[in-house]
Amino acid sequence: MLTGADANGPHKFVQLFFALVLLLILSGCGVSIPADPDGTLDSVRGGTLRVGAVPNGEFVEVSGPAGPRGAVGEEQVSGSEVDLVRGFADELGAGIEFYVAGEEELVRRFDDGSVHLVIGGLTDKTPWESDAGVTRPYAERVLGGQKRKLVMLVPPGENAFTSELERFLDASAAGAAR
Repeated sequence: MLTGADANGPHKFVQLFFALVLLLILSGCGVSIPADPDGTLDSVRGGTLRVGAVPNGEFVEVSGPAGPRGAVGEEQVSGSEVDLVRGFADELGAGIEFYVAGEEELVRRFDDGSVHLVIGGLTDKTPWESDAGVTRPYAERVLGGQKRKLVMLVPPGENAFTSELERFLDASAAGAAR
């Protein structure tokens, strides 16, 4: 008489075999998961991270005037989220450019690829969820008397870039908790 483990053994082997074959086929086709349809992570790694910065208290502070399209020098911006994205850029071996504007304008810039990321004390209650990708919450703060979860906005559908940023934010939060 076969036990439950013996009876499922061949089925498990067949399932594992087909899963392995599927994985080999996908890897042979150059498919990677998660993927960036527009190649954001590949263009930023070793290149330039273009950050849309919304001035907002401790998160993003800007000094001095902005240039064309809101460009500011790296020395003109500071704040807790600015420090985070500088660390992210360093990890990717990327330079960094900051563009200061309002949320709406910066979210629209995802369409032409002129920014890769928007920061500025944005919360998980952002109204831009239908127009932009939203990272997992990476921290909580009391804002306006209510506990809020902080997020960053990314180009919609750029899942490899989003995953890499979330991994960095998770590691930063874990390091801060120690």
